[in-house]
Amino acid sequence: MNIWELDKLILFIAFVIPGFIALKTYALLIPGSPKDTSKQIIDAVAYSCINYAFLIGPITFIENADIRHSSPSLYMLFYVVALLITPVVLVLIWKYLRTKQFFQDHATHPIEKPWDYVFGQRESYWMRITLKNGERIGGLYSDKSFASSAPAEDQIYLEETWVLNSDGSFERPKNQTAGVIVLGSEISYIELMKLYGETTDE
Repeated sequence: MNIWELDKLILFIAFVIPGFIALKTYALLIPGSPKDTSKQIIDAVAYSCINYAFLIGPITFIENADIRHSSPSLYMLFYVVALLITPVVLVLIWKYLRTKQFFQDHATHPIEKPWDYVFGQRESYWMRITLKNGERIGGLYSDKSFASSAPAEDQIYLEETWVLNSDGSFERPKNQTAGVIVLGSEISYIELMKLYGETTDE
């Protein structure tokens, strides 16, 4: 059996590509654990079918109106949108709905880890990081900082490292440093403080 025969290639494109695009878009927007490839193929076919279910009305109209012969360019454009654009739009709508309070009352949040939820908002914070050995690290998490997201291991880069006083308040930036990278496996807990000013005495 030759999988590159035209009819089989069209079936592959029609029932795998939209679902694959949906899966990749969802993975980019919502970090999560990687899935087995064989399961992703099944998911891709299922999501492709859902994509066509939402488009059943326009597809029926396009085919019954014989747009394929009367306006080939419009016909091709419609299926390009159906294959490549609609799956992305449906994922964006689904992500939006899943983060609303109504869905939160009846289903779990799409983001699995608080780490990804907090740092995914891309806000700036003063941070006090307490390590498992009791050492504390203070610093600024802002535009030039970075936190890993699933499925990568938890790591955080603070663009500024600060000297902490004995009571935990921020005294001053450390001299001649370019920030610090902290491994999640070494962290006991992190305190976040909103960036109201240049320093915090809390």
